Amino acid sequence: METRAVKKQNDFTQGPIVLPLLRFVGPVLFALFLQAMYGAVDLMIVGRYTESTVQAAHVSAVSTGSQIMMTITSLISSLAMGMTVLIGEKIGQKKPEAGGRIAGSGILLFTVIGIFMTGLTVFLAENLASLMQAPAEAFEFTTAYIRICGMGSLVIIAYNLIGSIFRGIGDSATPLVTVMIACFCNIVGDYILVALCGLGARGAAIATVLAQFISVAASLILIRKKDLPFRFSKDCLKWDGGIVKRILLLGTPIALQDLLVGISFLVILAIVNSLGVIESAGVGVAEKVCGFIMLVPAAFMQSMSAFTAQNRGAGRSDRAVRGFASAVLISTAFGAAMFFLSFFHGDLLSGIFAKDPLVIEASFQYLKAYAIDCLLTCFLFCFIGFFNGMEYTAFVMLQGIIGAFLVRVPVSFIMSRQVPVSLFHIGLATPCSSFLQILMCFGCFAFWMRRQKRK
Repeated sequence: METRAVKKQNDFTQGPIVLPLLRFVGPVLFALFLQAMYGAVDLMIVGRYTESTVQAAHVSAVSTGSQIMMTITSLISSLAMGMTVLIGEKIGQKKPEAGGRIAGSGILLFTVIGIFMTGLTVFLAENLASLMQAPAEAFEFTTAYIRICGMGSLVIIAYNLIGSIFRGIGDSATPLVTVMIACFCNIVGDYILVALCGLGARGAAIATVLAQFISVAASLILIRKKDLPFRFSKDCLKWDGGIVKRILLLGTPIALQDLLVGISFLVILAIVNSLGVIESAGVGVAEKVCGFIMLVPAAFMQSMSAFTAQNRGAGRSDRAVRGFASAVLISTAFGAAMFFLSFFHGDLLSGIFAKDPLVIEASFQYLKAYAIDCLLTCFLFCFIGFFNGMEYTAFVMLQGIIGAFLVRVPVSFIMSRQVPVSLFHIGLATPCSSFLQILMCFGCFAFWMRRQKRK
């Protein structure tokens, strides 16, 4: 597939900072919003159209199963960040011709990973449900959700890979289109399979996989008509050991960090699952709400990685710092608004996804703790994006692991043993972890600044 000269591409290495950054962040934010709609729509339709006698069990199954799949998806997306950074650097260095070789080797790498992940999730679905301490009433539904989504691992990986490639070249609009297609198909599929056919959690899983399959097929058609800053043909589909090594060196620390952080949240969910089906469903609903209130910092994290990578490639580290400062200020304003909404009106947000009063109350209590975290992630996520773009991915991994396993998991476990048990207190483990991670990031940033002055 040969390409013509690129028409629309964000060059972050020159000109104004704020407006180009916001133009890039906008589609990323909307794409993340639509991605969050996947699990949210699953949960909302299952929670509203499933028979009342088994409603909590199906909600628990979707929340637990989708959390596992989100952890796996986050792992793949983080590993693909190695491609985003690598392509971004080549664009900044004005060497876009290397992009085709990077994309080709990356596609082969992630195909192998996808085949492995399919086998892993399909054959270990029951083990994963047991590991998560899925309530007895929800165990069968949880296993089915994991197994069905696991069968679509290759599709899920292809879906995330397309987005990573285009964000690397400064194009956040194309991934948005693919997400819009997937989200629309998922909503239609959920309504048909869950509301009309009564398949519950199984129907939600089938709808998710089918939606992403349709999105990938449509994306391939769109890409053939898309102008790229590099040539891409079937000849690019070659296993280049050097490129694969670079992708893995950059992406593995990010992926490992996200995997272990994801595991820490799964441990917390397992702790909550042991408390009962209402608590399990409540936290599941709260996690879906959190998926929305954390969208702005997550969008700036992804955008900062691409912005920083391009400026690093162009030797404009000073410009990367100015972009980082701008991102923090804008993100903080949104964070304050999300804090107010979640802390004081979390019951209204929870009521969107559930109608059981006990589940809504449990979700509200957990959300209050996450509201506090909204004020901290404005700094933390921008820091992570900046360090990823600067190839400080080993530090990103370190701070994530320390926050997860030295703070988040121990605090959650200790709070779950207090009498009476409070989901708010369990949830406080997350902002405690974020606070420590921010302190570590400030220390690393000071170290990086001293190194820059010596150059």
